[in-house]
Amino acid sequence: MKLAFSSNAYLNFSIAETIRRIAEIGYRGIELLADVPHAWPAGLLEEQKQAIRDALEKHKLTISNINAFMMNAVADPRQPYWHPGWTDPDPHYRAIRREHTKRSLRLAADLGAKNVTTEPGGFLLGDQTWKQGADIFYEELMPCVDLAGELGVLLLIEPEPELLIERFGQYLEFIARIDSPWVGLNFDVGHAYCVGEDPQDWIAKMEPHTRHYHFEDIAASRVHKHLIPGHGAIDFGATLSEIQRTGYDGWLTVELYPYIDNPDAAAREAREFLTAQCQQLGSVME
Repeated sequence: MKLAFSSNAYLNFSIAETIRRIAEIGYRGIELLADVPHAWPAGLLEEQKQAIRDALEKHKLTISNINAFMMNAVADPRQPYWHPGWTDPDPHYRAIRREHTKRSLRLAADLGAKNVTTEPGGFLLGDQTWKQGADIFYEELMPCVDLAGELGVLLLIEPEPELLIERFGQYLEFIARIDSPWVGLNFDVGHAYCVGEDPQDWIAKMEPHTRHYHFEDIAASRVHKHLIPGHGAIDFGATLSEIQRTGYDGWLTVELYPYIDNPDAAAREAREFLTAQCQQLGSVME
């Protein structure tokens, strides 16, 4: 297993400085935020892409994932991270999300990243039923699935509390409609814990779908607030043990966007904690 850190905790820094800091803390990978101020695809010049490539090479970091979930650049007054959503009633508004996802897939291909994560539908608004939302999500997502196949980049759905797909059962119901090897699951252990699905109980069940993990801790209240691993109630020993049992050798990306005031300290503490947890299992975190 390999440990990465998400750049979305470093919104007060340029992407070049973020890459430098994450590498110096000791991470091997970085999750690149496809958003301002790091890599908003709609406004990213070729020279800026090359600068990212150069910084990654200089600091010997690999992109673990392209995060196309957050869309701060749109500055939606309802919620800056999750809107525009896949299931918004306005088709023109949904198109912003769809086209952003396409651009993020192309960015991943340009930078050599293997996967892109996206929102699991969106909020159900007004009198929308789950089925209606799932139907809209499917229709909007499929052009992106087709593009993912053309580019050879995985498109990963990330279940999220309060959005269309919160639980793994909902993910499995939705994904059964899609016949493509280029769609998979981003298993966020904190999100699972928030909705009452303790991650260690689901890792083996979801292993056929899981292509990437997000790690953060959550308080015993199960309120959706990302905490540094070790500060909450998730059993990371059991979680890592189950991941190890599946033979997964990909990236575990720590996602701590609430810690923008001191991301270095959060990244350092998370790495030390997770490395120690692996050592207790007799495993090495790369």
